[in-house]
Amino acid sequence: MKYLFGDEEKKALKYIAKATKVATNATCKRSKCGSIIVQQDEIIGSGFNSPPQDIEKQRRCYYKKNLYHIKVTDKTCCVHAEQRAIMDALRKNPDKLLGSRLYFISLDDNGTSLRAGDPYCTICSKMALDVGINEFVLWHEKGVCVYDTEEYNNFSYQFGLKK
Repeated sequence: MKYLFGDEEKKALKYIAKATKVATNATCKRSKCGSIIVQQDEIIGSGFNSPPQDIEKQRRCYYKKNLYHIKVTDKTCCVHAEQRAIMDALRKNPDKLLGSRLYFISLDDNGTSLRAGDPYCTICSKMALDVGINEFVLWHEKGVCVYDTEEYNNFSYQFGLKK
């Protein structure tokens, strides 16, 4: 992982702002997230979190996560923003995914961008790795951080092991 500075950081913050705009479309009642995928300064995919096809009867945002069986690894009802961005890019620009960069952001209840914590979603990290996304970008307290996708996936698996 590496933190960006100068012009690289400014450029990344512009993409994070675009992901923030995408996140405003999220319909999840628990959290609002947005992602964009960029290849050579072109946004090739975007997505926000919401129930599958935004079908209201699929909504489980209010369920307590501890009520799910231990085998249920994703305790949200929503398709993740990263998953939607990947599916969008696969539909529109499948030939541009290899070597791309995924930007992720979440919003608070007022629509303000939140700083990210450590990588934790193995569902999204595995999917990104599988389609050839090269890097994940998160906005941390220390600044804009770029992770190699394999590294991001490894950190995601280690998340629950940290004390």
